[in-house]
Amino acid sequence: MAWFETWFDTPYYHILYKNRDFREAENFISLLTAHLQIPENSTIIDLACGKGRHSIYLNKMGFNVLGVDLSKESIFHNKQFETTGLRFDVHDMRDEIYPTVSPAKADAVFNLFTSFGYFDKAEDDRKVFRSISHVLKDEGYFVLDFLNEKWVRKTLVPEYVTRKGNIDFHIKKRIDEQHIIKDINFTDKGKKHHYFEKVKLHTLEEIGNYAADFGFETVDIFGDYDLGAFDLEKSPRCINIFRKKS
Repeated sequence: MAWFETWFDTPYYHILYKNRDFREAENFISLLTAHLQIPENSTIIDLACGKGRHSIYLNKMGFNVLGVDLSKESIFHNKQFETTGLRFDVHDMRDEIYPTVSPAKADAVFNLFTSFGYFDKAEDDRKVFRSISHVLKDEGYFVLDFLNEKWVRKTLVPEYVTRKGNIDFHIKKRIDEQHIIKDINFTDKGKKHHYFEKVKLHTLEEIGNYAADFGFETVDIFGDYDLGAFDLEKSPRCINIFRKKS
């Protein structure tokens, strides 16, 4: 199995990342939807939704939301939050999406917080763009919030320890060719565990080429969660705003 098929389904993944700044994330989503001027009651797909917090927030803002994720454990957890305008489904982002909220075509697809770049083969990356193009309305928006690969290379911290609850997570990071690899080692209840994350450091040009191949045009690129201007040398994020051509 691929690393993301096992790691994301463990409770330890959620323990390690439990202190993420959700206030920053919700502020980002509020700024993003306002910038895109997405009308209330529009349909938004939260692609790789994890535990569904952002899907729930979008729904509270007045949007019809479909949250999809490959993790069966996460989707099982999310089902308790479903309402008429909020649904969750297990889904591989490489496959075509068939919304279970109305209407059948989405006004926007959000892929947020580095939920891309997991695949070794370029064809798998292309399948993601193909599936999104298929499910979006003409003039609909695709938001791909990704790492700025140049900034990652410049700021890499190779080794550190972070304590979450009573677990010390020993983290090692390295860049191997075009991938950033994070080795995660820890001991819990006397048992040693090892997992890793592997994300392809797509360049801005590569992402733009994928988008163009599937009928998208770039309308904005932001460099942080406050929607600051993108700077190739200094920005921590590469937030691509694409629009599907009619």
